[in-house]
Amino acid sequence: MAGTRAAIRYAKAILNISNSKGVVEVVNNDMKWIASTINANEELSTFIQSPTTTVEAKEKALLEVFSGVNAVTQGLFHLLFENKRFEILEAVALEYNKLSDEMNGIEVAKVTTAIPMDAALETKVLAKIATLSDKKITIENTVDASIIGGFILRIGDKQYNASVANRLQVLKREFSN
Repeated sequence: MAGTRAAIRYAKAILNISNSKGVVEVVNNDMKWIASTINANEELSTFIQSPTTTVEAKEKALLEVFSGVNAVTQGLFHLLFENKRFEILEAVALEYNKLSDEMNGIEVAKVTTAIPMDAALETKVLAKIATLSDKKITIENTVDASIIGGFILRIGDKQYNASVANRLQVLKREFSN
């Protein structure tokens, strides 16, 4: 994503400000809302990315769309307005979420399954996670039918592949030897 380094810098600055004001969690919720809204709404994303739309119009629209956000988040809008960098807003929001989670000792486990996870599979995954990490874990589920069954678990730089597709691939390699 373009502007990732800049997005990290903005996210760190906003995290420091929100930490000093004691509103880290409130701003984190704002950032989750902003990122999901921009990701889900192509018109808003196109509007923010548009080089022909003035930064004044972008700031006014964002303040209206996200009228219920904290003053620190509104300050981010103004900072992006001053620096003409609204196109990195979604990246800043995502980076803020990552940094906030790191600061609070929360790690995101990305779980890929063939079908949406049910309670039994979630219990199995959480049991496996307990052996890999001692942090608080939030699960992010992605559905990919190509793994046929089972799951693929990614935590940080570690991966545990318990998919049927992986087992079939292992069997194929063993039979070809």
